[in-house]
Amino acid sequence: MSEKLSHINEQGEAHMVDVSDREVSTRTATASGKVLLSKAVLNQIADGTTPKGDVLATARVAGIMGAKKTPELIPLCHPISISSVNVDVKVESDGVAIKATVKIADRTGVEMEALTAVSITALTIIDMVKALDPSATITDVRVDEKDGGRNGHWQRS
Repeated sequence: MSEKLSHINEQGEAHMVDVSDREVSTRTATASGKVLLSKAVLNQIADGTTPKGDVLATARVAGIMGAKKTPELIPLCHPISISSVNVDVKVESDGVAIKATVKIADRTGVEMEALTAVSITALTIIDMVKALDPSATITDVRVDEKDGGRNGHWQRS
């Protein structure tokens, strides 16, 4: 690898990157994922008849909370001032699709917050339906798009 890893110092130790010399800019990141579920459970979620209540609303709020807690969960992640978090959840034929977009005006990226929002949303869905569908599976958690900062715009092809 020709480039130096930013989270490794000269002694080969993990450290938090110094971003103090970077310009503050508007940055966004969008991540997605899915929770695969049985048809019966998907029908209950869509009808709002699961025993634990409104799965989608609870999961959406959990995802927002997760994005805000990211630096407490990821050791080298910077605390940032989040401007907005949008979590969309949609019942599809094979599961619940999740999309989270996080926006900031800061000196570092926001991909980890978007990924955490998707992950916590997915985990909350599973927590709410695990007794109904023990085979529930989280899949395809990934960054789909990011914009801002030194690297500009990137989108998954």
